[in-house]
Amino acid sequence: MTFFALVRHGQTAWNFDRRIQGLTDIPLNETGLADARRAADTLRGETFDAVITSPLLRAQQTAEVIASELSLPAPVIAPTLHERAFGEAEGILVQEFLDRYGDWHAEVPGAESFDEVRERALAALDEIARRARARTAPRAPRLIVVTHGGLIRSLVHHASKGTIPAHGSRLLNGSVHRFVADTAGVHLLASDLGQSEELIGV
Repeated sequence: MTFFALVRHGQTAWNFDRRIQGLTDIPLNETGLADARRAADTLRGETFDAVITSPLLRAQQTAEVIASELSLPAPVIAPTLHERAFGEAEGILVQEFLDRYGDWHAEVPGAESFDEVRERALAALDEIARRARARTAPRAPRLIVVTHGGLIRSLVHHASKGTIPAHGSRLLNGSVHRFVADTAGVHLLASDLGQSEELIGV
């Protein structure tokens, strides 16, 4: 068994502008640094073994703040925790995306499908859990994983059997989502879902 606290990275200038980031490597802005500190405050007082992060800069910076605030070792990069690739849509405004493609489930040239993101996310957590259990056995590891809205959303949807997130809900920057992984799969314990418009992959 492995416990995960998945954290969405803090805000970037492109988040603020409502622009799709995908794999485009944008740093945190000042609000994003505050989001990271807020996430650390949410997790403070709990015991964690490590911080794992997406390779993208906005996630790495968030992870570094959290690790520092919680006196944990430097974050470890997991290459497959990156955001959904949005292909030719990267860099465009959210409204432009919706006007051009219709909805978030549309096929976009060069973009990952939702199924591909989900399968990559599940495989990433499985690999992270396997490595962590080898280090902490027989104790169950407790990990902070800093990643992206599209990836977390795919895991929430999978673990809830599609019941959440509701259409129109949003994963806020710096939000924390708790999962446990065991031999039966990945299970959602709690998800910090906002109640605003749906912004996936930004």
